[in-house]
Amino acid sequence: MKFKFLMGAVCAAALATGAAAEGVKVGMITTLSGGGAGLGIDVRDGFMLAVKQSGRDDIEVVIEDDQRKPEVAVQLADKMIQSEKVDVMTGIIWSNLAMAVVPAAVAQGKFYLSPNAGPSALAGKGCNPNYFNVAWQNDNLHEAAGAYANDAGFKNSFILAPNYPAGQDALTGYKRLYGGDLAGEIYTQLGQTDYAAEIAQIRASGADSVFFFLPGGMGISFLKQYADSGVDLPVVGPAFSFDQGILQAVGAAALGVKNTSQWSKDLDNAANVAFVESFQAEYGRLPSLYASQGFDTALLLISAMEKADVSDADAFRAALKAADFASTRGDFAFASNHHPIQNIYVREVIQEGDVFTNKVVATGLENHSNAYVDECGM
Repeated sequence: MKFKFLMGAVCAAALATGAAAEGVKVGMITTLSGGGAGLGIDVRDGFMLAVKQSGRDDIEVVIEDDQRKPEVAVQLADKMIQSEKVDVMTGIIWSNLAMAVVPAAVAQGKFYLSPNAGPSALAGKGCNPNYFNVAWQNDNLHEAAGAYANDAGFKNSFILAPNYPAGQDALTGYKRLYGGDLAGEIYTQLGQTDYAAEIAQIRASGADSVFFFLPGGMGISFLKQYADSGVDLPVVGPAFSFDQGILQAVGAAALGVKNTSQWSKDLDNAANVAFVESFQAEYGRLPSLYASQGFDTALLLISAMEKADVSDADAFRAALKAADFASTRGDFAFASNHHPIQNIYVREVIQEGDVFTNKVVATGLENHSNAYVDECGM
């Protein structure tokens, strides 16, 4: 599946002078089919909304579906770099796909702006001057969940996540700031839909709380089965397991659950208010954190284009590093390893009319960076 959006390849000013335009060609590889498609669709839609609103006519976006398969993502990346001659790449949702694509892309001189996946391997020793994560480092939201668990008085958490890089970072992040004991720690299969065995282990564990990271359809399956199981332990998790699309599928079973996020639709800043309103108007649905990340990723790109030409790699990199844009999440800056410094909030699942959504109830971590800055040699 391939989409090609041309926002004008030539600027009017360049036409007037006869000069060649210095536009940017973007290659977006994201998940648009199968499990997790909603995440990629939201990233795509948020990104394209920001491009549209910018009014720029010198951005071309080529969009491909990775089908959540690393081998497909690698093939698409090779085509985008070798045949499409893209300047900037973006879009990947899943950390295992990011690890398959990003190192090779930046090694070939391409800029990669991640709207989601933030594996620790790319934040520490594997950092690169051309790699920028506009979402978070994988551990961040889970670290905030661990800190919240302390505040909530949880002393014996049962924790679980899928066995892939983001799942491993999730449990590492939770344990980094959580001060209690662990009643159990297990890794599930990526894409798993039956959690009867895991829920039985939780029931028998003596836990006083459950932390889980299961994005997309995995989270829907787990939450529904957990609610039906009769296990009555409080649950905490990152926003990925309680995001806008997931909540509509889970329904009332998620009400009252606390989750952590760097973004929420009710953050009271002008950029976010405008984004939520315009996204609803454009697409007829509430935005998710993935949509906000896609939107901010495009804003970062556009802010760099306003300062430098992509052909001047040093200047363009410096313009990206400056992060001179109004983020939907409020204050935003890059740490030295090109991952965000930002607030992480605690949200609660609520119901507004017929819609299940989240509201911010606390700031979990303020101006939070990541644990891998010192391992990065930049």
